[in-house]
Amino acid sequence: MKQIALDIGLSTGPTIANFCAGPNEAALRHMELWIGAKSNSSIDSPTRSPVATYFWGATGSGKSHLLKAAREALREQGARVGWLDASVFDAPEFSESWAAVMLDDVHLYTAAQQHTAFNWFVNAQTHQRPVLAAGDCAPVDLKLRDDLRTRLGWGHIYHLQTLSEPERRAVLRQEADARGVFLGDEVMDFMLTRFSRDLGSLMELLDLLDGYALQTQRAITIPLIKSMMDNN
Repeated sequence: MKQIALDIGLSTGPTIANFCAGPNEAALRHMELWIGAKSNSSIDSPTRSPVATYFWGATGSGKSHLLKAAREALREQGARVGWLDASVFDAPEFSESWAAVMLDDVHLYTAAQQHTAFNWFVNAQTHQRPVLAAGDCAPVDLKLRDDLRTRLGWGHIYHLQTLSEPERRAVLRQEADARGVFLGDEVMDFMLTRFSRDLGSLMELLDLLDGYALQTQRAITIPLIKSMMDNN
C-alpha cells in the first residue's frame, strides 16, 4: 500500500522535546547538552564546544530532525546559524555572526556545495564555532572530497538507528495515552501503512488528529482521519 508523506499544514516543527530517541538516547543527551550550553563565552557561563558532531543513519532515523531542532533552539536564543543542505544552491559566505554551522544531507552535496561546506568548516574552526552535520553513512564511507570527509570524522560521531515497528507502536501508544486519546489497533495500522513511518511525522500526525478530534468532538477513527485529510 502506498504511503502518504505528511504535508498537511503541520503546526510544529522538529524540536528536541518531540524527538523520540528509542535506541538513540546517547545522541539525544548529547544534543540536550549542546543546545543548553551558551553560544557566546563569558567568565561565569559554559560555552558550546567547537568540536564537530556528525550524525549518520538511514532515512527516518532522526538525523535531520536533530539538526533542525538545534537550528530552531538557537534561533529561539537569538542566535543565527549557517545552514546548508542539498537544496541550497546559492549559499552565502561564512559569517562571524553565526553561532554554529549546520550541514545536512552531506552525502547529496554537489562539488560546489562541498566547496562551500569545506570553507564554512574551516572558518568555523578558525572562529571557534561548532559544526553539526548529518549524512547517510559513516564519514569514512562518504563520497566527498577528502578534506571535507576527513573533517566530518574528527569530532563526535553518532550512528542513529531507526525505530522498529513495535517501538513506533509503543511510542504512539504512550504519546496518545499522555494526551488522553485512545488509538485502536485498526487506527494504528492505518497510520503506519498510509502515512510516512518517520516517527517525527507520526508524532505531528498525532498532534493534528488530537486537535481535529477536539474540534469535531469525535473519537479518533479511520473515518475521522479521512475526513481530516479531505479538509486539508
